[in-house]
Amino acid sequence: MSGKFLHDDAVALLRQMIATPSVSGEEEDVCSLIAGTFENRDIAITMTANNIVARNRYFSPDRPTILLNSHLDTVKPNPGYTRDPFAADIAGDVLYGLGSNDAGASVVSLIAAFLHFYERTDLKYNLILAITAQEEISGDGGLALVLPDLGPLDFAIVGEPTGMDLAIAERGLIVLDCVARGVSGHAARGEGVNAVYEAIPDIEWFRTFRFPKKSPLLGEVGMNVTMISAGTQHNVVPAECRFTVDIRVTERYTNTEIVEIVRRHVKCEVTPRSLKHKSSSIDPAHPAVQAGMALGLKTYASPTMSDQTKLFIPSLKMGPGQSSRSHSADEFVLLPEIEHGIDTYIKILTALL
Repeated sequence: MSGKFLHDDAVALLRQMIATPSVSGEEEDVCSLIAGTFENRDIAITMTANNIVARNRYFSPDRPTILLNSHLDTVKPNPGYTRDPFAADIAGDVLYGLGSNDAGASVVSLIAAFLHFYERTDLKYNLILAITAQEEISGDGGLALVLPDLGPLDFAIVGEPTGMDLAIAERGLIVLDCVARGVSGHAARGEGVNAVYEAIPDIEWFRTFRFPKKSPLLGEVGMNVTMISAGTQHNVVPAECRFTVDIRVTERYTNTEIVEIVRRHVKCEVTPRSLKHKSSSIDPAHPAVQAGMALGLKTYASPTMSDQTKLFIPSLKMGPGQSSRSHSADEFVLLPEIEHGIDTYIKILTALL
């Protein structure tokens, strides 16, 4: 199976994916489309909800296993689109469309790399390919749903647009729902306890506090108050002020530790929406990182979150396209980026396999 065939086939599949709306939670049609790619090649797959899992033909439980993962869902189209987000138009070397960059190019490049190795009898590792749903909404019906059925895993490549550079660390995420309590009263008479004023010292703490342990890769833990709501009408002192805090976590703290520190310092009620989106990192000495660096790829720490947060094994985030294009109007990927993605995935896996 030549590289050119793999590239042309990958681009054709990506155009079909773009033309098939697959907003998170509504991925049925694109899942069926991708499943057909394997069925047409007589490759056995398992489908759980809107997730596809395939194993190399000579998979053996006696060998360690590498997971290849990317997501088939998209966000909703940005209102700034000037093109049809589902037209999959090509202009020169540019392929336009929703999900082309995030993360359709990674999906088809990983599929192509998997097919390249599928028939090999001499692999030192097994390969499991998981094309999964609900990444954009951090849902439980995607990678988290199928992970328990994959068996022991030793390493993973997570396909996201990184320009094929090596994201060797990734921030985790905690979203806090906070409530400051007061006592309702008539504003004209100065009655009650204003919950907005009660919230101000806590909000100021979130603005100014610095966690002492700094990550060499990701820097400091970052906190931002991003939403606030209080009051029912102008002449009533509000008894409740609600605000939301976005916290980007480094590997120096567990999510539980972060919440415990917050609760020790603020007066308001603090409720984390989830503690499952942990930070991740991989040793730069890992063979996959070294293989990528030998190809001239750069390492960096990623500020964005992916399905890496669901993995508890060494993992590397990398894929064709650029993170800056994700969720943007008139999203696009360059056709040479897909070719480079396929070639690079194959070279790195060759160094391991």
